[in-house]
Amino acid sequence: MQEKPVSFSIKNWSQDDQPREKLLYKGKASLSDAELVAILIGSGNRDESAVDLCKRILASANNNLSELGKLSIKQLMEFKGIGEAKAISIVAALELGRRRRGEEALEKKKITSSNSVFELMQPIIGELQHEEFWIVYLNNSNKVIQKNQLSKGGITGTLVDVRLVLKNALEVGATGLILSHNHPSGTLKPSEADKQITKKLKTAAESLDIKVLDHVIITENAYFSFADEGLI
Repeated sequence: MQEKPVSFSIKNWSQDDQPREKLLYKGKASLSDAELVAILIGSGNRDESAVDLCKRILASANNNLSELGKLSIKQLMEFKGIGEAKAISIVAALELGRRRRGEEALEKKKITSSNSVFELMQPIIGELQHEEFWIVYLNNSNKVIQKNQLSKGGITGTLVDVRLVLKNALEVGATGLILSHNHPSGTLKPSEADKQITKKLKTAAESLDIKVLDHVIITENAYFSFADEGLI
């Protein structure tokens, strides 16, 4: 007698093992990362359930959600059972998570240390594959008034428009500035260009009684602070 094929559909699991029902009755914290992603895609393929498929996808990203967020739609679609719509759902959900982290950091607003600069800026520039240079404008209580991108692509002294930085500082009433840029290479060592830019902006700002408090180099998981290292 021929055995019936095993069904990998989540619908055939016990209710306690179904991600949607588990979230509904046990709360979102009870779900694993794979189960949460499985809810996004809804179904797996003929050979594996949505949860097993998502475990495999996560494993390819070292079980790290930040790494998963770097996968493109095309890369996700290489997994059997992941079409364009499912890939877009995963990318969109992880982007929302990244933005939420950025908003939570901004809500803190007051800059109390170089680590708080990292928490503010890492979600914005920490995972980029190109360099961006940003200015964070602070009031006299070290609360964030505004943060602006100054340049994109590469960093040289010619890309720093000192007049624009100071004009904006005066317009928003800033008394302090924090410089921040990312190193996609992952290195935390400041370049000569980084040091020159810091000196150039600090000297110009001082003439208007505006302080450059720090220059923080951001990578995906770490940072380098000019202030902490006594370079400013």
